[in-house]
Amino acid sequence: MKSSTKYAVGLMSGTSMDGLDLILASFSETSGQWGFSILKAVTIPYPATWKKKLLAAPGMPGDELMLLHKSYGRYLGDRVNEFLRDISIRPQVVASHGHTVFHQPHKGITFQLGDGNEIAARSGLPVVFDFRSLDVALGGQGAPLVPVGDRLLFPEYAYCLNLGGFANISFEKDHKMMAWDPCPANLAVHHIMQPEGKDFDRDGATGRQGKINKPLLECLNNLEYYRLPPPKSLGREWLETTFFPCLDRHDIPPADKLRTVYEHIALQICRSGNPGSSDKILVTGGGAHNIFLIELLKEKCAALIEVPDKVIIDFKEALIFAFLGLLRLGGKTNCLASVTGAKQDSSSGTLVII
Repeated sequence: MKSSTKYAVGLMSGTSMDGLDLILASFSETSGQWGFSILKAVTIPYPATWKKKLLAAPGMPGDELMLLHKSYGRYLGDRVNEFLRDISIRPQVVASHGHTVFHQPHKGITFQLGDGNEIAARSGLPVVFDFRSLDVALGGQGAPLVPVGDRLLFPEYAYCLNLGGFANISFEKDHKMMAWDPCPANLAVHHIMQPEGKDFDRDGATGRQGKINKPLLECLNNLEYYRLPPPKSLGREWLETTFFPCLDRHDIPPADKLRTVYEHIALQICRSGNPGSSDKILVTGGGAHNIFLIELLKEKCAALIEVPDKVIIDFKEALIFAFLGLLRLGGKTNCLASVTGAKQDSSSGTLVII
C-alpha cells in the first residue's frame, strides 16, 4: 500500500517555562504503520517579559487573562511565521499545546493559554489547539495526551517516560494504553534551585552531593495522590498546595532536598506499571539530561533505560503534538479513554481553518 507524506508543525510550552519548542515533521502511514522524520526543531527561550506574564497568568482577572490569551496567540503565530520563513514546505496543520494556566479536571476545568484563532490569523495555516477540553467534558482527566503518539510512533518501546515539569509514563496493558503522571519532576527541582539563583541542577550535580533525608522522603512518598488509582494527572495547583509545603516544612540543605527528591522521583517511576527486565523504557524530556537522575532510574528499575539522541529528548512532546494535530485534522482518534478516564475516545482539539 502506498503512503502519502503529510507535514505538521508542533508547538509545545511546558510547565517548566524553559521556552517554546517548535518542530516541523513529516509523517507517513503504510499498512497501519506510521513513520516520521524531523525536518526542523528549535527552542525559543522566553523573554523576561513573557516569563513574567506567564507566571502571573493564574492570578489575573478574567478580562486580563483573555487579553493575554489573545496576545500570546499572536506571539505564537509570529514565531510560527519566523520558524517557517526559510522552509518551502507548506504544512497541513499547526498543532499548539498552549501554556497550561489551569488544570483541575475534578472541577471540570482546564485552560491552555494561546488562542489558536490568533495563530491561524497570523500564519494563514490550519490550526488545532485546546486539546484537553473535550476530554474533560467527557469526564476525563484531559491528560496525558501523548500516549497515542507513543504507541504509533515509538512501538518498539514497552514504556515511554517523559521527564518534564511532571513525569509522564505510558505503556500498553491488556491491549489498552495506560498512562498517568507518576510524580513531579523538573518543577520540583526548580523549586529547590530557584532560591539558589538557578533554574535547574545541571547533570544532577548538586543532588549527587546530598544525602537522603528519611522524614522528607516519607512525607513525599505518603502523599495521597500516590495511593490513587489511574487515570490521574498532576497540575501546578497540586504542587503548590500539597507537594511544595511538604518540601518546605523540612529545613535541610538544598543538596539534601534534591537528593531526597531524586530518590522520590526514581522510586515513584519504577513503581509505575511494574516494568520487567525484558522491557525497554524510552526516556525523554529535560530530565533525561540529568545524569544523576538517569543513574538512579537505571539502578532502581528492572527495565532497560534508554536515552535517545538530543533531538528526540528535547522535542518528542512537540513532535507528538504535531502528530495529534494531524490526526485531528483527519478526524481520527487522538485521545484515549483508557488513559484519561473519559467515557469514550475522541478526536480532540479545536480546529481552525481560514
